[in-house]
Amino acid sequence: MTDRPRFGRQPSRDHGGGGDVRGGDVRDEDGFDEDALDEDALDEDLLDEDLLEGYPGDERAGDRADEPPTQVDVLLGVADLERHPAPRARALSRRKGARTARRLLVLLVTLALVAGAGYLAVDFLRPLVSQLRAPNDYPGPGSGSVTVTVEPGDTGRSIGATLETADVVKSAKAFSDAAADNPAAAGIQPGSYEMRRQMRAGDALALLVDSRNRTVPRVTVREGLWASEVLAELSSATGIPAAAYAAAARDGAALGLPPSASGNIEGYLFPDTYEFPARSTAADQLRLMVQRSVSELTRLRIDPASMERVIIVASIVEAEGRRAEDRPRVARVIENRLARKPTPMRLQLDSTVSYAVKRRAITTTDAERATPSPYNTYQVDGLPAGPISNPGASAMAAAAAPEDGPWLYFVTVDPSTGETKFAVTEDQHRANVAQFQKWCSDHKGQC
Repeated sequence: MTDRPRFGRQPSRDHGGGGDVRGGDVRDEDGFDEDALDEDALDEDLLDEDLLEGYPGDERAGDRADEPPTQVDVLLGVADLERHPAPRARALSRRKGARTARRLLVLLVTLALVAGAGYLAVDFLRPLVSQLRAPNDYPGPGSGSVTVTVEPGDTGRSIGATLETADVVKSAKAFSDAAADNPAAAGIQPGSYEMRRQMRAGDALALLVDSRNRTVPRVTVREGLWASEVLAELSSATGIPAAAYAAAARDGAALGLPPSASGNIEGYLFPDTYEFPARSTAADQLRLMVQRSVSELTRLRIDPASMERVIIVASIVEAEGRRAEDRPRVARVIENRLARKPTPMRLQLDSTVSYAVKRRAITTTDAERATPSPYNTYQVDGLPAGPISNPGASAMAAAAAPEDGPWLYFVTVDPSTGETKFAVTEDQHRANVAQFQKWCSDHKGQC
């Protein structure tokens, strides 16, 4: 059985595959309809010159010129071109031209898209590029006035951010760069600084590192002051009303007082020079002072339950002992009197009477010594009801560790120098008191 062709229409069964003309339908001897071939439907690659080599119009036709056309020849539509090479050339030329035109169009479209994207990118990035190219520092010297506060713990970066927000410098980076080149930047102190707006970063840094430009609430609390005196000093230095300090002082728990203090702030306002943050409150400041006293007692290994007693003794030592070398002995006299057997001795200290009557004086009157008060050690046994001053570190240390010795008496024989003499017997003490009385006689109105 003869195989049928795989493409084209089948030959007529009645004519054995011979040529046939029906209704203008022209078929060749192989049964193909040449008119049915659509040149435009052919893949351009099938018309490649290498595929068509050996056909008329090709210089390599040579040996194949006399061969009959094959079915592939017919399919490609080139069989009839053996006798007509010019149409073939024109067809190839048209296809090459169309292909070139399409490629050129694709290229132009691609270039247009790239150009458009480039324009959009430049338009979008232009502000960023301008910003990057612009200087990040003001030329200075600046103008106007603005207060900038450096808080405790602020880093160079946070200070730069504060300055940028206040428009003192153009950028935090400009300040950071200036600080990186100046080792003194590490010494910037907390406080408030009067600065100009739009300063050069280096000028702003130079202002901050100079402590003379710093303004901060500063107060010096002297050793031995009463709490009422301390609060008045704080109010005068900071401008915060005295009533605000008095109200804060009543909340001992919030200030961090040890439980043994029973809420009494007296004795725990540690003497020192303080520079409080600009926006600190009365409670903030008192809390800091109490923390300093508690920290000092803790350093001396005094447990919280014993802190109140140590502070009471230290407050007396602060009031009575003018010189640091005398304070451990004053503390020993207090302890020896309290420990005397079988009956403890009253302390009989004028400093406790002065606190009771709230009058500062070296000596007290008979009437004052007779005033009933839990602080009057002429009238009560043992220690006063609470601290009578705010002692410093030296007095705390003396109270925590009194010097060993048998002394029961002491008297300051020269108030101008603080010279103090100690005695074991009452007769020795009378002699020392006589020396003090002579000093008072020689310095009228000072005793």
